[in-house]
Amino acid sequence: MTLNPPPSQQTPQSPRRIPNRRVLIVGNYCHDVLIQNGSVVAETLGGAASFISNVLDSSSVSCELVSKVGHDFRYEVIHSPIVAPDKETTIFEAYFDLGIDGIGHADRVLKRVSACDPILPSDIPDSRFDFGMAVGVGGEILPETLEKMVEICDVVAVDIQALIRVFDPVDGAVKLVDLKESGFFHILHRIGFLKASSDEALFMDVEQMKQLCCVVVTNGEKGCRIYHMDDEMTVPPFLAKQVDPTGAGDSFLGGLVVGLVEGLTVPDAALLGNLFGSITVEHIGQPKFDLMMLQRVKDEVQKRKKQCNLSSSHKNDHNEFHERLSPARFSCVDSQLQPKLLVNGHSCDR
Repeated sequence: MTLNPPPSQQTPQSPRRIPNRRVLIVGNYCHDVLIQNGSVVAETLGGAASFISNVLDSSSVSCELVSKVGHDFRYEVIHSPIVAPDKETTIFEAYFDLGIDGIGHADRVLKRVSACDPILPSDIPDSRFDFGMAVGVGGEILPETLEKMVEICDVVAVDIQALIRVFDPVDGAVKLVDLKESGFFHILHRIGFLKASSDEALFMDVEQMKQLCCVVVTNGEKGCRIYHMDDEMTVPPFLAKQVDPTGAGDSFLGGLVVGLVEGLTVPDAALLGNLFGSITVEHIGQPKFDLMMLQRVKDEVQKRKKQCNLSSSHKNDHNEFHERLSPARFSCVDSQLQPKLLVNGHSCDR
């Protein structure tokens, strides 16, 4: 089972890296504030685009990022954003002790405190990209923006949170609407991948969506599940000690696209996504990926491509690839040095 996208959205399966391959990431940088027991315990650069570009940059994958921030943006970043001088940067507050939130999480309540301008089609460069990633978190992706992306990108991967998030007009609490009511549904037959968490997947008809594109549903320590046409399969996780779940799904999506850029099949690319996601949950804010770990992962990816290219029987066997990636994943810096958040008096460790 290779679970490749439809012919019009297929990703290259050649073992030879294409030098000029480019990825377009669209989504705003954010300022994340983590709050516990009424006190701020951390303030970090956030937004799906920041976590995803961190994975791609660390993996030496060429990417261009379109993001908007306000006059108060305080971070040094590799990919410069568009500054809206009369706006504030999008701010999210994550409360770790308020019980159940609007999207069913018992460990975190997420609120949008301020929102920068949306990203317009005119903000998107007029050039061709091999992959596009629509990864808004604060309502900054518009239907017309996604339409522009599918026009200029060979394959588009969409994080469902960019489509179905809405925000309480009083306190900014994040809530979700059904995908069919989001205003984006008419475009989705033109995308290649739709990524959702297990909570977010409840707001779409997976059976219907898997006929339109490749659907990837992440489920924390249980790994992820891939749906495409009549094929389904589970991709195993990597063990991790959770400190902060923020950005884990974003890093997963970044790892998935890294794998696709490198020519892996979708399940193998999803395994790479699981690896990057597992590292991210062990950190507050963006992780700094260990250089030795990154090199070992790159080496294993190259071996995997050669293995699958020489023998088709290896394409469906993920156990060996998982076993080879696991030692590489645990060669990174010990996450025990990271401060831990407590949820209802208990550590966030898995």
